[in-house]
Amino acid sequence: MKKINFDFVGKRKYAFTFSACLMALGLIFNFIFGTQLDIQFVGGAIVSYTYTGSIDGQQVEDMVQEVTGRDVDVQTNQDVMLAGSENTVNQLSLEFAGNNALSLDQQREITSRLQEQYPEQNVAQSESNSVDPSMGQRFLLKCVFALALASILMMVYVAFRFKKMGWSAGVMALVALLIDIITVYFTFIIFRIPVDDNFIAVALTILGYSLNDTIIIYDRIREKRRTAGPKTDLGQLVNESINQNLGRTINTSLFTFLAVACVFVVSLVYNLPSVTAFALPMMVGVVSGCYTTNFLVGPLWVMWKGHVAKRRAAKAEA
Repeated sequence: MKKINFDFVGKRKYAFTFSACLMALGLIFNFIFGTQLDIQFVGGAIVSYTYTGSIDGQQVEDMVQEVTGRDVDVQTNQDVMLAGSENTVNQLSLEFAGNNALSLDQQREITSRLQEQYPEQNVAQSESNSVDPSMGQRFLLKCVFALALASILMMVYVAFRFKKMGWSAGVMALVALLIDIITVYFTFIIFRIPVDDNFIAVALTILGYSLNDTIIIYDRIREKRRTAGPKTDLGQLVNESINQNLGRTINTSLFTFLAVACVFVVSLVYNLPSVTAFALPMMVGVVSGCYTTNFLVGPLWVMWKGHVAKRRAAKAEA
């Protein structure tokens, strides 16, 4: 058999401790910053302006908060092609979360103050939209339901495909997937990215990506178990299976990470916040998926099988 390069099973306590520390750190940040939901989930108002040249987003945020007395998320996009126009413009978006709409008087005052602050930037209001809170909440529930359903179906798929490994194989795969989703969620919290449909898109993508690597390792475990026999030490078998796929897993994750990193850099250069809000958590999710696939899924399954074997032995002795 191929020589074991790394003892994933034997070092599992370090991996479990590291994962627990990351979860604890994420919870601390979540407690400090709180969860910032996008207005598409909680409702609110969006007021957009066009302008030329450059505008200081922080100055705009301070001014708008002074006028409205409400928190506002200010976003600026450059070289935006508006509907019905052949020319590109710079766009300023003011997003207000909550149930209260922005009054016409407040909109007029904000427009007036912007034009006074930036007389040479040709500031003009382009549109104003409101998002119904009840529609946002229904959309959020549908997204959470889709995420939960996808996770459960993936667990059932793994359990049926690897029936000889037992339902525990599906459960451990689900545990790793949940850690990936939570890690992506903490990325939104730590970097103060509003949780929106990008979170659902990243989570579903990482679910499929991470599960694919897990299935490949499970396939290798099943093949080795069939040829080595039932008395083979599970820890050794899992270590060999992970190590034999380690190069492939790392290379796949690395090139995926680099591809998404290129998208992230481009979004920063061209100031595309919606793309940045997808690319950054996706990068973290790819790294998390590679980590959980190699360091958690197999060792967790071995630990559980060992626990079941000890319990059966205790019952037999009794």
